[in-house]
Amino acid sequence: MTARGRTLLSALTVLLIAAFVLGLGRGAVPISPLDVLAILTKRLSGRNFGVGFTEQQDAVLWTIRLPRVLLALGVGAALGLSGAALQGVFRNPLADPGLIGVSSGAAVGAVGSIVLGFHALGLWSVPTAAFLGALTAAAVVFRAAHRDGRVEVVTLVLCGVGVNALCGAAIGLLTSIADDDKLRNVSFWQLGSVGGATWELVRALLPFVVLALLALPRLADELDLFVLGEREARHLGVRVERTRLFVIVIASLAAGAAVAVAGILGFVGLIVPHLIRLINGPGHRVLLPASALGGAAVLTLADLAARTVTVPREVPLGVMTALLGAPVFLVLLRRTRQTSGGFA
Repeated sequence: MTARGRTLLSALTVLLIAAFVLGLGRGAVPISPLDVLAILTKRLSGRNFGVGFTEQQDAVLWTIRLPRVLLALGVGAALGLSGAALQGVFRNPLADPGLIGVSSGAAVGAVGSIVLGFHALGLWSVPTAAFLGALTAAAVVFRAAHRDGRVEVVTLVLCGVGVNALCGAAIGLLTSIADDDKLRNVSFWQLGSVGGATWELVRALLPFVVLALLALPRLADELDLFVLGEREARHLGVRVERTRLFVIVIASLAAGAAVAVAGILGFVGLIVPHLIRLINGPGHRVLLPASALGGAAVLTLADLAARTVTVPREVPLGVMTALLGAPVFLVLLRRTRQTSGGFA
């Protein structure tokens, strides 16, 4: 790892810590960084250093803000890492979890659960339906593109487009038969939010994020060789089909879990890896962990902005990520055109 890569990872770690502290401290009930540290220390170790925080601050931080910030961190890390890995394996800088139908499949599952009244699992009903929908859509796309033991990338992308369109039609149909109360819930979920965070949701998301963080960076060298082309990577010893399948499965699990607990959040898995490449280049040894750190920090700061810029109202997190991500995306497209002379 180069000095620039180490510096970038260090800077992103500092940014993530700052976002974590700000997310815990800012809001209707202000909590200073010292009080944040004191409350966390008391909760985790039982020791009190005499810092004068109130019981209200203690309850707000531990019950409301900490689960919300941790959920934002996990969702951002999952989306950023999944986007970087999928862009590498598809050799497509516009790839993200939505490319293979994960986001739209999760949306169908969640909307179907809300509109059709599936409540068998209580608070887990909508997240579980969304997660199953995400995995089903990814499985359908992958199966349709699989032929003679190989996955055709172009076919996979086209199948993703088709599945996304089909899921959009299904969501439209379900929305058209929903009553007013259910329609509000559908709209809230589609706009994305971590406002309903609980410790149970954090624990449900954690295994998938940890799995992705442990598994995907181990394939950094193989993903670097994918840039040369599939044939060249195969000649250099990369098991192309096995690697692609592994990346798609792990990325789908992580992104599907993220969408299941937070709704649809656009641009995080697309923009963050782009920015990391601009700063440090395409090497996946830095790109993958940096995308996870950057995604976690960006989504935490976006959530902080979403719940503070229009107090007492809250901007949907998906709207905030789109407002922040779309201009950056357009700038990146313009830069690509200027440097490359056009779009491939």
